[in-house]
Amino acid sequence: MSATIPDSWKTGRIAIVMMSAIGDTVHVLPVISALKRHAPRTHITWILQPGPASLVRGHGAVDEIVLFEKAKGWRAYAAIRDQLRAPFDLVLALQVYAKAGLVTALLRSPVKLGFDRARARDLNWLVTTHRIPPHAPQHVQDQYFEFLRHLGVDPEPVVWNLGPWPDELEAQRAFVASLDRPAVSLVIGSADRRREWPAERWALLADALWEQFDLQPVLVGSRSARELEIEAAIRAAARSPVRSTLGASLRELVGIIHASALVISLDTAPLHMAVALDRPVIALHGTTNPKRTGPYRKFRDLIVDRYGDPGEDYPAKLEYRPGRMERITVEDVIGKVEVWKERYQRRGG
Repeated sequence: MSATIPDSWKTGRIAIVMMSAIGDTVHVLPVISALKRHAPRTHITWILQPGPASLVRGHGAVDEIVLFEKAKGWRAYAAIRDQLRAPFDLVLALQVYAKAGLVTALLRSPVKLGFDRARARDLNWLVTTHRIPPHAPQHVQDQYFEFLRHLGVDPEPVVWNLGPWPDELEAQRAFVASLDRPAVSLVIGSADRRREWPAERWALLADALWEQFDLQPVLVGSRSARELEIEAAIRAAARSPVRSTLGASLRELVGIIHASALVISLDTAPLHMAVALDRPVIALHGTTNPKRTGPYRKFRDLIVDRYGDPGEDYPAKLEYRPGRMERITVEDVIGKVEVWKERYQRRGG
């Protein structure tokens, strides 16, 4: 739809429907920051599941967080309906899955802006009143910026404001004080096993980081059964003293990544957190497309790209290429650490 959106939202109430996926939550932060910068009198309500909500809570551009507790089943939708009876001036339907579509449908607003029909999965286009125009595939961050441009909002400068918050600095200082050399955060796990890298290669990499670069390897992530299994395999194979912070909260993870000299990550949420925090990140891409989900604008020279074949000019579309993580060698990653040392470490990055 191409109907004009009235300007009443600029002094009104905005609802953000992006409830899950921590990486996408990070991508939405510059959208909210730009909205608030453009129209500071708006009141922004963000509907979030508890995990992503814990990351966002305390952000200066978010006026209200309403929890969507998926574990409650249909009662979760009833709770959203009951909490958000007052109408909004604008709803941004940034998430296109069925549960997000149901929440969007429950909200009252004359303007529910969503994706064009081709990109609105699970029939989400049926619950929106306005849609952004079709667009060629591009980075997820730029895809969300399409909503801003449709509203006449400039996304520049791109600002995440992820923290750490002032009350988190003491814990961060304690983490740094516990190390005798700079930290390199290793993001070893993903909810999608296709994105994993072999544990024995992580172990070899940890030894090289310790012995050749005087860095302290620090494992970061959740305490899922799979990540604990990978952690145990790395510890069993590594010669170096590998530290583990698996199970740290998302806000604690912000402090750890922010305090790291370098981050080495699979294609998962901490990669995007590192970009938001302006920490150099070596992104390991085999299964997933770095043009779509790689580091946004920064640290492109640190990407290990085995998604594409040598010389391949592939598009930014969403397409998995299983089995290609095995193509990433320890030597590939060490080569990027050398790039980091030359281009980023010397300037304090």
